[in-house]
Amino acid sequence: MAAKSASAPKVAPLSDRVVVKPSEETEQMRGGLYIPDTAKEKPQQGEVVAVGPGRTEDGKRVAMEVKVGDKILYGKYSGTEVTLDNVQMLILRESDILAVVG
Repeated sequence: MAAKSASAPKVAPLSDRVVVKPSEETEQMRGGLYIPDTAKEKPQQGEVVAVGPGRTEDGKRVAMEVKVGDKILYGKYSGTEVTLDNVQMLILRESDILAVVG
């Protein structure tokens, strides 16, 4: 069964997928110029809000290495962006996660 967070929308990822809430970036001002949302880099850090049961390998279930609440780094173009209950989320495979942060 997938683990869920109370503050996150109800979602249960399948297999080795992870649901991540991207970190909020603060508005940036460089040299007094406003940088529009379309020009900002997408955040590459987020918090895991749900995890799947793990992948199946040789008929056996391989447990996930990340858990709900972990802060992670992921690839810039990884995963699929979805909006659940007006909250922007990212669904990605565990293999797209680069590192767990402190």
